[in-house]
Amino acid sequence: MKFIWILLSFIIIILPVNAQVMEIGISKNGAYNQVFDSQTNMPVSNAKISIPTKNYTTYTDDNGIFDISALINDTSILSVEKDGYRPFSLTINERIAARPMVIGIEKSNIRDIVIATEMFHLGDDNFSNASANSNEFKATSIGPFFSKKFQMSQDTQNKKNYLVIGSIIGIDTLMARSMNQNRIVNSYSSAPEVYFNGQKIAEIKLNGDNQKIKLPNNLIKSGQMNEVTIKTGRNLMQTAYIDYDDIELMNLYVESE
Repeated sequence: MKFIWILLSFIIIILPVNAQVMEIGISKNGAYNQVFDSQTNMPVSNAKISIPTKNYTTYTDDNGIFDISALINDTSILSVEKDGYRPFSLTINERIAARPMVIGIEKSNIRDIVIATEMFHLGDDNFSNASANSNEFKATSIGPFFSKKFQMSQDTQNKKNYLVIGSIIGIDTLMARSMNQNRIVNSYSSAPEVYFNGQKIAEIKLNGDNQKIKLPNNLIKSGQMNEVTIKTGRNLMQTAYIDYDDIELMNLYVESE
């Protein structure tokens, strides 16, 4: 799993990476999907598997095995939740859903902070069919930005801390178009922006999973409330009114190392 970091005028531009998902072969009982502990390689039972846009939820069995019976016909976000583990999500499509997957999830530590596990939609609910992942948008927009405060421990500045965005879809930047992530021809949007305690720390150029953004230690308020804000982009070719890019994201948390 690789993360590409580009430093430009002190703003980190995050590029997408593939989540830790590996195909497995056909067992004697047929093809199956499985969730396992990435450290012990043991199966994880009773993990919640959800695909929010399909209103689909299931749980792994004693062997970590689960089925996907929802109809997957476009890019969707699949989420895995289990107490004691970091939230995990993965963008899947019809091709991925049709093949067996094994998903490794990581145990959380006491410094990890879960910000939000639900899916939320940013934008203005005004998008074309050519917009990235527009066929899968189901939730109503909560507006052009999401913001939440959370407390960080006293020793936080002695650690490396990252904001993790489990999955993000719908981005219509010029770079996303060049990567065939949308089909918009005559316009494109600015990148979603990430702010920490009022300071811009990152731009997200592409759709993807498990994107990590380093929280600058000098901006961290140890033992106090801190705030993360994510603002969606704007249509850069629009002049008559502000047209916000519609995006959906899921599973935000702070990972401490």
